[in-house]
This record gives sequence, C-alpha cells and structure tokens, in this order.
Amino acid sequence: MTAPATVAVIEALTADGAEARFVGGCVRDALLKRPVKDIDIATPEPPERVMALLHEAGIKAIPTGVKHGTVTVAIGEWPIEVTTLRIDIETDGRHAKVAFTDDWMADAARRDFIINTLSCTPDGDIYDFFGALDDLSQGRVRFVGNARERIEEDLLRGLRFFRFHATYGRPPADVAALAACRRLAPRFAELSGERRRDEMFRILLAPNPADTTHLMQGEKIFDFILPEAGDVGRLRMLAWLETSAIKVDSVAADSIRRLAALLDTDASGAETVAQRLKFSIPQTKRLIAAVAFRRRLSPDGDGRDIRRALHRQGAEEVRDLVLLAWAGELAITPRLPRTRTQAWLGLLAAADAWTPLQFPLRGGDVIALGVEAGPRVGDLLGAVETWWQDGDYRAGHAACLEKLKTVLKDSN
Repeated sequence: MTAPATVAVIEALTADGAEARFVGGCVRDALLKRPVKDIDIATPEPPERVMALLHEAGIKAIPTGVKHGTVTVAIGEWPIEVTTLRIDIETDGRHAKVAFTDDWMADAARRDFIINTLSCTPDGDIYDFFGALDDLSQGRVRFVGNARERIEEDLLRGLRFFRFHATYGRPPADVAALAACRRLAPRFAELSGERRRDEMFRILLAPNPADTTHLMQGEKIFDFILPEAGDVGRLRMLAWLETSAIKVDSVAADSIRRLAALLDTDASGAETVAQRLKFSIPQTKRLIAAVAFRRRLSPDGDGRDIRRALHRQGAEEVRDLVLLAWAGELAITPRLPRTRTQAWLGLLAAADAWTPLQFPLRGGDVIALGVEAGPRVGDLLGAVETWWQDGDYRAGHAACLEKLKTVLKDSN
C-alpha cells in the first residue's frame, strides 16, 4: 500500500476524483500477514479511461483483458492489475460475459469465495460485505451465494475450492461446498488439461496436500480428473520430508514429485496422466521416471545402485526416486532408526555431490579396430559400458580399450 509504484498507480486512478480500492487476494493475505504475490485494484472507471489516466501519469498500461475490464500495469516489483467494477450477465461454465458497474457490493458478489470479497481503501479502511473477516478468523472457505450456481458459472471453481480449503481452511470443510463439488464432479472433465494441471499443482503444493487429496477422493472428485490417484500415505510422508523433517538445500516442495507420490499406476499410466494434464516433454519424462522407478532405490547395498542410477538418470531424477522411496518406507514404518534416516540422507548427499561421468570410449575407438560403421559399433560400446558400470566406473580409457579388444575378439 505504501510502495512507490502502488502509490503512483492509485494517484493516477484517482486523479479526477474516482475511487480506487485494493481488492481480493492482496487484502486477504495482508490481513493474514502472508506474503502478497499480486496486487489487484478495482475502480468504477471503464478500462479505456483507466488506460488514459495511467498514460497521463506516465505509467505503462497493457490492455490484457479490456473486454473483461482488466488492465495490467507494468511498474514496480509486483504485478498490478486494475479492473473495472463488473457484474456477470452470462456464464457457460468456462467464460463469462460481463457488464461494467459502479456498485462495489455487486462486484464483490461475483467473486468465488467469501474470503475473496474484501476491499480496502488506500487509507486502510476495510469493506466486508459478506462476513469475510469472520470466515478468515475461523478458517472457513465458503462460496458467495449458492455453491452449485457459482461452480456452474465457472467449473474451475470446484477445484479452486479444494485449493483454497487446503491453503486457508480448517476442518471441517464447508458442507454446502462439498455437496456442490461432488454433484458437479463429472463436469470437471470438461475443463482444459492446462487448467486442471495448474489447479492440481497448486493443491499439491499446499501445506498438507494429503489431507486435501484424501478429501477429494472421498468426494469422488478424482474419479473424473485423476482416476490414477491412490493412497495418500506416501504423499503425506513426502510432504513432511520436503518441508519439515529434513533440511537439505536441494530439497523443496515439488508438484511433479508430489503427483508421482499420489499416483497408483505404472509408467504407461503416468504417461496417460501427463498427456491428460498437458505436461511439457521434460515434465512428462520426469513424471514417468518417478513413477516407474520410485521403489527401486534404497540405502541397502554398497552404493553401486545409486551411482548407476545417477549415471543413467541424473541427479534431479535420482533425488525424486530417493525421496519417493523414503516416503514409501515411512508410510509403512513412520518411526525409522536414526541409522536408517542417516542412510537415506546419505543417498541425497550422493545426488547433490554427483558429477556426471563420461564413458571413456567413442565410436571412433571401435572403428579404429577395423569394425565397419553400423549397429555393431553401438553393440560393442554397450557391452564395454556395461562392464565399466559393473566396475563402478573406475576403468579409464586404456582399460576400457583393452576390454573392447577382448569383447571384439570373443564376438568374432
């Protein structure tokens, strides 16, 4: 509220006497003393006038959603969006047609949850039309008005409810909201894969994602958007490891890793999930690897398994596998001996310290021994590389070349 950039925007919007208030999440989070990520400002002025006022003040404004009354301000360190007060006049479950208004209460009434209806003047006066302050203090997440009608206006609100309950709510969840979500769950499949993915990632990054995903399972939400979801025990322990149990610089809450913990499927099923949620190619590769191999690493053994995995898959994927395997063990045996915990930490340390190793031989080494270019070159290199890995990567170029000669001789 006092940052120079924010003050400049407010002064520009109110230059001819119009009112401007902070609205929505920035007010909510400021009251809860949580970090404010985005600043939303509302005004009765139409978007064309908003653009003109900002231009007159020398502030760059981008018409990111003029049809819906939204202008994005390029100033300062926070994203600032200025939106004209509006009401919905037509909705279809995904998009809304709006009309502009000067009624602050009507604008607040179109928002999804009561805790998002707050507005605040530049002087700090709070306007609370629907009891948002009480809901915030009690940890309640409720829809504004009829829950079913609000979700039918925008189906994503059904998933947003679980995200907001995970982030701001306390048990029990609102009964009316749950009933509406359960009733409309079959329609959630109508949402684009990108919207479902983004909302699921946010749910999984909540402080206690296992509680929320368990609630979603109980309400049959996953039947329609993530039927591959399984028991939440591994997810619960993974979130605990990532955020509370250990202090490792390379370990932080991660949405793809947490999704892998939640899924009860194989590599093919993981690929199906990635396609449904419109993952990028790197995201897809990482999810498949995490699901396919999450039970294969453990502190048992002499360390060769972890080094081989690091060589083949890299530190990031191996870190995923270690945490998932550890969480799976904790889901069965929550209290592990200190020595076992230290052994798991040792695997993470090995991943952090890993320097990629280069196999000493190249195709040219094989061709130099008289082998014609072709598939046989790769077969011979593969045989020597397997021997090199079995020897824990100790052999250098000379030793590998001697092994190549032996393999070549035996194959003739």
